[in-house]
Amino acid sequence: GTSRQKRWCRDLVKVVEEERMRRAAVVSTARTGLAKSYRGGFNATHGAVMLGATIEAAIERAKVIDASEVDDVIAGCGFPEGATGFNVARNAALRAGCPASTSGATINRFCSSGLQAVVNAAQHVTSGAADVAIGSGVESISLVQPVVAKTTVVEEELSKTWPALWMPMIETADILAARYGVSREAQDEYAVECQKRTAEAQAAGKFDRELVAVSTVMNVVDKATKEVSRVPCVVDRDDCNRPGTTLEGIAKLLPVRVEQDPTATVTAGNASQLSDGASACVVMDADLAAKRGAPVLGWLQAYAVAGCQPDEMGVGPVHAVPKLLKQVGLTVDDIDLWEINEAFACVPLYAIRELHIDPAKVNVNGGSIAIGHPFGMTGSRMVGHVLIEGQRRKAKRAVVTMCIGGGMGAAALFEVAAAAAA
Repeated sequence: GTSRQKRWCRDLVKVVEEERMRRAAVVSTARTGLAKSYRGGFNATHGAVMLGATIEAAIERAKVIDASEVDDVIAGCGFPEGATGFNVARNAALRAGCPASTSGATINRFCSSGLQAVVNAAQHVTSGAADVAIGSGVESISLVQPVVAKTTVVEEELSKTWPALWMPMIETADILAARYGVSREAQDEYAVECQKRTAEAQAAGKFDRELVAVSTVMNVVDKATKEVSRVPCVVDRDDCNRPGTTLEGIAKLLPVRVEQDPTATVTAGNASQLSDGASACVVMDADLAAKRGAPVLGWLQAYAVAGCQPDEMGVGPVHAVPKLLKQVGLTVDDIDLWEINEAFACVPLYAIRELHIDPAKVNVNGGSIAIGHPFGMTGSRMVGHVLIEGQRRKAKRAVVTMCIGGGMGAAALFEVAAAAAA
């Protein structure tokens, strides 16, 4: 009868509502300053210390959650071993003051590990597996790369078919620049502009909302005696950029691989800087965030990954971005802000050219060439930064995209939340 049909309709509506995909809101972000690898303030700091500091700060900045409500901490790490090994995500969660009930998982997609971690946290939320999760990233190049250099094992049969899987990233950048006509002059000009934008952003305090100060102890080597001293320090800013960089000065730098390849164009001046650091973003169910009045920065809208030839991994964004935009029926012109990771200057230059992106919308406050690139951390940093900058500029949509070692690209689309009234 009619009553039975009404009950059936109510039950159907209930099922549909329960199965409706939830939205994932990024409600806070926190990151360390980026310290120069080997010579900077984090050169003797364990990954769990750096990451734990950012998780603790991000939870505090979310304002409406307790550490006990964090279901899972996902941490991206380019080289999850040594001082960033032993499931650094779980260790950092406990270091941050989360209880034993908070889980943790460390993931690796090389340079997009931090972005993948934010996406994984968001997918936890949208699937209903968690109400609150953290997407984060960490890298200690200082402590881990010396270990990696001695312990990497190449699989012989695979290397015969895909030798570029183990190719140094800087070599793939030289290949990209030569293969697709990205000149040394263009790369240097881009790098100088990046340094300028970062210096101006620092002077204007545009990174201040992201940063959390970390007290630690660094190793200092006496130049004369080579004796190593342990010196207390505080890392509270980015120290990699060179504000005085000029085109004339950068043009004098020799390509890093000039002895192996006389046509090489990648130098220390137009490539990202090696640095150590960590970042964390708190992700919540959007309805819960709204109910509690959380300070929402934005919402994840879509995500795409794509593969490419390993020897030209820097073209990855050119493959990932079209897949991303196709998912949501948007075009390049619909995007207000772009963060394209500057692993090397040729990467954003090629993406801008091939995707027809307005350069004025790309890396508006500089990028990894100036600020530094702790591999697994950068993606999380870029998400937090583009959302804060998006609010500042009243942007509606922002894309974060990165090239990835092994021949891949990743791209994520975010809707930017309106900034709360002061």
